Amino acid sequence: MAPSSTILLLHSAFGLRPAVHAAADRLRAAGHEVHVPDLYSDQPVRTVESVEEGMEIKDRIGKEELLRRAVAAAAPLSDRGVVYAGFSLGGSIAQNLALADDKARGLLLLHGTSDLAEDAATDGLPVQLHVADPDPFEPHDWLNAWYLRMQRAGAEVEIYRYPGAGHLYTDPDLADFDPEAAEATWRVALGFLAEL
Repeated sequence: MAPSSTILLLHSAFGLRPAVHAAADRLRAAGHEVHVPDLYSDQPVRTVESVEEGMEIKDRIGKEELLRRAVAAAAPLSDRGVVYAGFSLGGSIAQNLALADDKARGLLLLHGTSDLAEDAATDGLPVQLHVADPDPFEPHDWLNAWYLRMQRAGAEVEIYRYPGAGHLYTDPDLADFDPEAAEATWRVALGFLAEL
């Protein structure tokens, strides 16, 4: 049986942590083909324990270079119609890739979004965002504006907010972890992916 979707899953600023591999395994168990590139592969330390360390690596590499690496990882898959997905920083990069790929089948954002160009346009791209409420990196005003810009760009957007959860609440090895919010997220996200 062919996989339901080909998914490019991008890690957060924390790097390619065990939680990212566990998420990929969960998606594979649901019948999807999942690719998980290491955007920090050239760094001496490739996973970190704090946001500050992750931001240092991100800044050292540069957002443009991270995007270039993600584009390179997506290139061999793009003829299949990719579902772009990512955690926090990875979600930001996934959003940029999905909006630039007219064959994208969907966009699954976990804990993060990105700004949109004024001329961003998509033909009904299905988008699902899961985010803590409140989230210091995704404040309400920002998310409301982001939602309106995504709609104006033509995306079909769903936002799920999880009161009281920490920013990266799906990672069981971080202090942000919220098991109930994480399970609810995966239940809804798997349903979203099954419909693409």
